[in-house]
Amino acid sequence: MLARIKTGKGFIAALDQSGGSTPKALRLYGIEESAYSDDAEMFDLIHQMRTRIITSPVFNGERILASILFEQTMDRQIAGMGSAEYLWTQKHVVPSSRWTKASSPRPTAPG
Repeated sequence: MLARIKTGKGFIAALDQSGGSTPKALRLYGIEESAYSDDAEMFDLIHQMRTRIITSPVFNGERILASILFEQTMDRQIAGMGSAEYLWTQKHVVPSSRWTKASSPRPTAPG
């Protein structure tokens, strides 16, 4: 993945809407707040939206170098695989996560 980031071409797809920006993102996608009753349903809908984007044939490593994902997306599955695994093995897109927990130390990469 490091070699891909160093030498690859493409743009970084920001798919990291968090709780604060998710209602607006869903509205822009045509889903009103009345379509869900709580945060769990809202995050399920945003994951469905992200999954449709990521599984599109045009979302691939030829155009997209990496994708920034919301922490909850990293914990979910796409086509029976973890989101990060799917992005890398099926789409050749480097997965990354935006760190949002100000009170917790940032994780470090092994090695």
